[in-house]
Amino acid sequence: MYEWIAKLTSGEGDQRLLARMLPIFPLWMLSFLCWGIASIWYVASRNGFLKNVKHNLADVLGPMSERKVRSLTRNYVRNVVFSLFEICFQSDRLPSYEFKLQGEEHLQAAQQLAQGKGFIIYTPHVGNFFNYYWYFSRRYDCLTVASAGSPELKPLYDKFAALGCKGLDYDSVPALELYRSLRRHIQSGGVVFLLGDFWRPSFPLSKLFGRVTRTPEGTAMLALELQIPIVPFYGIRVHGFKHRLVVGEPLILYAQESLAVRTARMEANLILNSFVERVIREQPASWFYWFNVHERWEDGLQ
Repeated sequence: MYEWIAKLTSGEGDQRLLARMLPIFPLWMLSFLCWGIASIWYVASRNGFLKNVKHNLADVLGPMSERKVRSLTRNYVRNVVFSLFEICFQSDRLPSYEFKLQGEEHLQAAQQLAQGKGFIIYTPHVGNFFNYYWYFSRRYDCLTVASAGSPELKPLYDKFAALGCKGLDYDSVPALELYRSLRRHIQSGGVVFLLGDFWRPSFPLSKLFGRVTRTPEGTAMLALELQIPIVPFYGIRVHGFKHRLVVGEPLILYAQESLAVRTARMEANLILNSFVERVIREQPASWFYWFNVHERWEDGLQ
């Protein structure tokens, strides 16, 4: 997957030229173009990275028919193509996109519960998470954590930084400094947008889909220390360049009783992981990491 992204992001001059030309075409025509590209990519990659996608879908979600696996894989490729197209060539047209927000009242409730502080919007990598961060950045003083250190992904993050979307690079900012920056931002009333399904071998052990893996604990740490709500959120592509944003009821993790801080973090993280798992099960074709999720499992551990 990252090799394909690298090929797409390496031609910066060509990207700028296309970005200037494409606005003359209506969105329905560009949507048709993306469908065609996705169909070609699906056929060209069936014996490549899509073999991992199909295996992981069945391994994680359980037995399903070959027809169902093929359908999910096609839709997965389609969402990836649309998302990359949006990021590389359509970022200037984001204000013309249709974002239908569901659960506005939960954002208002989180603001009240925060009592002058900010709160956390917590989400997995589903739909076009770049677009969704841009959307919330237009409504709130937002800060996020990204993994912009790889040369393949950095151009994508740079595009959204140019649009005013603020972020801290997990790969270059020391962990303690990163945590303190997020804490200060929340204490000053800002909103932190965190993606909860990143994986690093240095993350603490946890569970996802009943499997031992490693997930970040920053969200749980901030919520417990600052006693702030977490707003579970996900977005999906409804059709073409139309998106639906789903906001859930705020989670009050600091109300959980526990004997120790470390135990409280682990328990809170499992609650957050269960939300991530539920979203992926409900919207499987929208999750980005099907191509390499098999690398996360530590099945030898219990």
